[in-house]
Order: sequence, then C-alpha cells, then structure tokens
Amino acid sequence: MAKQNFLPLYEKNWYKLNYKRVTESLLLILLLLLLCYRVISVKNYSFPWFVAFLCESWFTISWFFTLTTQWSPAVIKTYPDRLLQSVQELPAVDMFVTTADPVLEPPIITVNTVLSLLALDYPPHKLACYVSDDGCSPLTFYALQEAFKFAKFWVPFCKKYNVQVRAPLRYFSGKPEGSTDSNNTPEFKQEWLQMKDMYDNLRQKIELDEFQKSNPCHGEFDIFSNTEKTNHPTIIQVIWENKECLADGLPHLIYISREKKPKQSHHFKAGAMNVLTRVSGLMTNAPFILNVDCDMIVNNPKVVLHALCILLDSKGEKEVAFAQFPQQFYATLKDDPFGNQMAILIKYLTAGIAGLQGPFYGGTNCFHRRKVIYGLFPDSMEKGNRLSKDELEQKFGDSKEIMKTVHDALEGKTYLPNHTNISMAIDIAAQVASCGYEHGTGWGKYVGWIYGSIAEDKLLGLTIHEKGWRSELCTPSPIAFTGFAPGGGPIAMAQQKRWAIGLLEIFFSKHCPIFGTIFHKLTLRQCLAYMWIINYWGLKPLFELCYACLLSYCIITNSNFLPMDLGICISIAFFVSYKIYTISEYLSAGLSYRAWWNNQRMSRITRMNAGFCAFVCILLKLLRISDTVFDITKKDVPVRDDAEDDKDAGRFTFDESLVFLSGTTILLLQLTIMFIKLLGLQPLMPTHNGSGVGEIFCSIYLIICLWPFFRGLFEKGKYRIPFSLVSKSIILTWCFIHLCKRTMHD
Repeated sequence: MAKQNFLPLYEKNWYKLNYKRVTESLLLILLLLLLCYRVISVKNYSFPWFVAFLCESWFTISWFFTLTTQWSPAVIKTYPDRLLQSVQELPAVDMFVTTADPVLEPPIITVNTVLSLLALDYPPHKLACYVSDDGCSPLTFYALQEAFKFAKFWVPFCKKYNVQVRAPLRYFSGKPEGSTDSNNTPEFKQEWLQMKDMYDNLRQKIELDEFQKSNPCHGEFDIFSNTEKTNHPTIIQVIWENKECLADGLPHLIYISREKKPKQSHHFKAGAMNVLTRVSGLMTNAPFILNVDCDMIVNNPKVVLHALCILLDSKGEKEVAFAQFPQQFYATLKDDPFGNQMAILIKYLTAGIAGLQGPFYGGTNCFHRRKVIYGLFPDSMEKGNRLSKDELEQKFGDSKEIMKTVHDALEGKTYLPNHTNISMAIDIAAQVASCGYEHGTGWGKYVGWIYGSIAEDKLLGLTIHEKGWRSELCTPSPIAFTGFAPGGGPIAMAQQKRWAIGLLEIFFSKHCPIFGTIFHKLTLRQCLAYMWIINYWGLKPLFELCYACLLSYCIITNSNFLPMDLGICISIAFFVSYKIYTISEYLSAGLSYRAWWNNQRMSRITRMNAGFCAFVCILLKLLRISDTVFDITKKDVPVRDDAEDDKDAGRFTFDESLVFLSGTTILLLQLTIMFIKLLGLQPLMPTHNGSGVGEIFCSIYLIICLWPFFRGLFEKGKYRIPFSLVSKSIILTWCFIHLCKRTMHD
C-alpha cells in the first residue's frame, strides 16, 4: 500500500507554557499550605475543621490531576500532500453514523451529517457510510432515501466549487460560498440557488411527511409494519451501492436497525457500534473506521487524509490505535451562557492529554483501526495475530463469514472495491445483527466496544490504552468537525449526568485506570489524566456539595471552618490567584469576561446538580437498588448560525427532574442562613468568635453562582422551578437546619 518514504506524514511537537506552569504550581503550593495549616492548628480541631480538611485534601488532589494533565501539551501537524505521494493506493474507510430517536434527534440533522460524509474529498469507491438507527424509525429511513437523491446533485456541486462546509443546513444558512475564482460567476450563483431550492424541498419533504411515514404499511416501508422501538427484527437496507466502483460516483450508503427484543439488554450505543462493526466487516471490511454522532457534520472535507497521515505513518502505524478530532460547535450562543462549549478545556486540557499517551476516545469524530477494535495488541502488529478457528469462534461468534473477515482484518488483507457485493451480504449481516448473536462470545468483553459503562467511549479508549497503544489528537485547519451544542437546563444537565454516571461506572469497576497502570500498560500520567476526567465529572461534585453544606452548618451553629487568624490569608490568596489564573486563560483565548463568569457559575451548577445526582445513581446501582439509564441528548435544529439576537436563548430552563433538587436545596439553604445571620438567630459561642466574614462571603458567592435558580423561583413557564421541586427542597432545607440545631444540644 505504501511506497518508501523518508519524510514523516505527521509531526508531534511539545511546547511549554511557563507562565501557566508557574501559576499552577503556586496554586498547588497554596493548597498544600492550607492543609499544613489545618494539621498544625491543633487548638481549632472540631467537626467542621475535620470535614473541611477532608474536602480540601480532595481539592488538592484534584488540582494535582489538573496540573499533571496539562503540564506538557502537544500539537500535531499533518502532511496530506506527503501522504498522497507516499501511498500507491488509498485504503478504504467505513463511516459509522449513529442515531437513536427521531424525536430527540431529528432526521434532518442525521441527513446533513450523512451528506457531509458522502461529499468528502476522498475516492468515493473507497468509502461506505453505515447509518445505525436504534429507533427503528421509518422516517429516518425515508429521510436517508430522499437525501441520497439530493446527494446526486449536492456532492458534484461541492466538489466542483470546492465548498468547505458540505452540510447544506449550515452551508445555506450563510452567504453563497465557493472557491475564490468561481464565487462571483453567474453560473455559480445560478447553481447555488438551484441547490438551495432542492435542499428546501428536501427539508419540507422530511418534515411534512413525518406523520405519513411514521406508520407505514405498504410498499418498501412494509419492513416497518408491526415494529416497535424496542421490539423489532433486524432491518438492513442498501440505499446505494457503488457497484461499478466509479471514482466520480457516490459512496455506499447502508441503513441498519439492529434487532431488539423486550427484556434483553442491548447495551445502548456500544451495542449499536458492535453491530455496525460486524455488518460492515461482512460488506466492506475497511481497515479503518470513522464514527460520528448524528449531529457532527464535516467541516473539513479532507479530514480522512489528515487522519490517515497519522495512521499510515511509519511510526504511527505501529503505535497509534486511533486518531481523535476535537468536538467543537457552531451556532453557539454568545459568551457561552450554559458553559457547555468547552473552549478552554479543548485548548488546554485536551492539548495536555495529547502530550501524554494520547487523547481520550470522545465517542465521535474518531478514526479507528479495525484490527485494534478486534482486540489486537501493539506487540502483534508486525508478526500478526493469528488465531485458531476455535479462538475465532469463541471471541467473534460462530458465523463462518465473520470469522473469515476478522481473520482477513487481523492479517491486514483488504477487499478490493470491485470484489465487494454488499447486497449479497444482507442475509448474513442480518444474522450477526440479531440481539442473541453476542451471547457466549467476546463481544463487549474484550472485542469491539466494551460493555459496562454508559460512557462507552471513555471505556473503550481506556482499554485500548491499557494494551499499550497510543492515540493522537488531530487538529487541522479548518477544524474537522462541528456539532450542535446542547441547550441549557434539562438538556445540558441530562448530558452531564450521563457523562458523570458513565465515568463513575468505570471508576467502580475492574476497568479503573488505577488497575490499568498497576496491572497493564497504562502510563502513570495517562492514569492521572483519566482520574482527572473521572474526578471532574464524577467524584469532585460530592466534595463540593459537602463543602457547601459545611458552610451552612457553620453559620447555623455559629461555628467556623475557615481560619480566623492570619491563616485566612492562605485562603484569600488561593481564591484571588485562581480567579486571576482562570480569567487570563479566557482572555488569552479571545473570550470575554462574561464567558469566563458564565463558565465559573455553570461549573458550580453542573457539579452540584448533574454531578451529585450521578453519584446518587451510582450509589443505588452499587447497592443493587436500581440500574443506570442511557439518556439521549436532545438535538435542536438551529435556525441560523448566530443565535445572539434571541434574548431567551441563554435563559436557564427547568423541569421536574430530580437533577435540579440539590441545586435548589443549596440555594434555599443559603438564603435561609443569610436570614438567620441577619436576624441574629445564631447561638452565642463564648469560646470563640463564631462564624466570620469568610463564611458570609462564601455564602453570598454561592448565591450569586446559583442566580439562575434564584430567578427560577420567580419566573414563569419553563423558566420557573416547578413547585414540586421547591416543596421538596423546602423540606430538605428544614431537615438540615433541624439536624444542625440538634448537634448543638448533643
């Protein structure tokens, strides 16, 4: 496949941010000084003092995770021109798109993602697009059929005029755009208007025919008769097969809805990905797999070439398991009011992780080696991974066709495009997509996407790193993919809660990163990086909520947990230094003060609500009281790229979900203790000065952070906290105050 080439296809450069290193080290020293102060202040030992010491100890550990994770950032530069000169023939790539609910994930979004993939700057006969529909929706199938008809005109238009953004939803939301030479020609303007009219017709067909196609009973939609979302047979339809292997044709397009039966575990997205892996193995068996979520559209049509620069490099071919592209968003709100655009996290933390064993698998925007998904270790790359027939059957199931494709993939054998017959493989593919095929095999255990966590992406990436593989972060210009940032309130909290639950499931399992370092080949700093993300979403919320409750306890009982003497200078120095440090991060990234503050307050809100709720869910799972549930994130179709003019777009919304209970309770608790303090209802404490200015300042700061909840007490409609939640919070607040007063009399 490759010619002899002495120039690397990509370069990885580490760089230092000395001012960040100095500041982060200073913050760590201040935290250690605070802990030392608490240890040596023997005369101040008390229950609040002890709890504060435990929380601050964990905050210190958390900061150490952050420091070591972003200590040595790295950046990748790829050379697609060198790749084209180095290879005799470009390899095939299978593209996976996953969707699960036509209501929460409108088919028009999935269609735009598929259209952007079909229009990639890559030989189309080397591409195959597989769409997994876990909702078994006839509307999704219908939308894909209509989208392919549109693609026959859209793809040539994009390539003719070198269009960069090849998702029509986004392309037509702005001004006409093409190559510089053709942008102003009458021919381009005429074709642009024609394409826009065709896309508008496509969109109207999908949206207007929604109800007609939701319950089909005739024609080619007979396959959806008598089907339910959780009870239906396997449905595989080849919408398009490029049988002639035309270089100017369109990639294969296949629709898949795996079999589902009631009371059988389907392992959520991980199960769908494993079905896609088996079905694509039978049909095209490409050595590389790209997987994207249904809302992640291609923003750089040369993305495949950039990824292959890493995966086909002489060194990367032996060491790199997957190439991960960062998740970035468009149609975003000004100043990130919901704190979910993750600009700073991508710039600093992700770059820092890239300098270690490699970035985490993000669940989307990722190119995998198929043989790594099949369980190959890096030590076996050169000598191959020959498995006996019994071993193949034990790991991959009793399908002879699957065993053959796995053997070919592990040996590096690929199908020639003119030797594939996708339509002929449908019957066999339906068998391996059945819900019972995986029983007694290694799928989900040590082959394919691993089961055991609803954060299937982090779990798979962790198991790959444990084998000794590296990964690389690819950041071409322009950025490779852009997606839809979730809205605020229930949608954002549900997504954050799911992430936190999945990460905690990993931590409390045999796949814990600590075990990966002790017993496997996960490097120490990579382990600390995994602990950072587990802590950030899953563990730290418990200590933050505990710290907030401790604050309330001290004001109610007129005690203190902050130093009353010169030791308070340590806390003040840390608070001020940390705020200056985070502000400088945002300003250096070109963001505003308001964006900084929005992310500061949302980090409190997210951890106190979604994070703590996730911890409770995991506790109930560990006690075998209930199991975790995979909540699909709702995707809203943006009307335009820029939503700044919508005054209500950045307002926080609520529903009756218990995910908002802890935040509402903490707010009511802080308001109550302020009244207790102002009215002088605290008990007299003759032995010391009682709660001081530090505790009052922290309480006020917390109320300001929870300001969207405060407004939610008085707003109307979806912007108001439901009365049922407020009632529960009032009861919990009363119980907490009552318990605090009882401790004073015991």
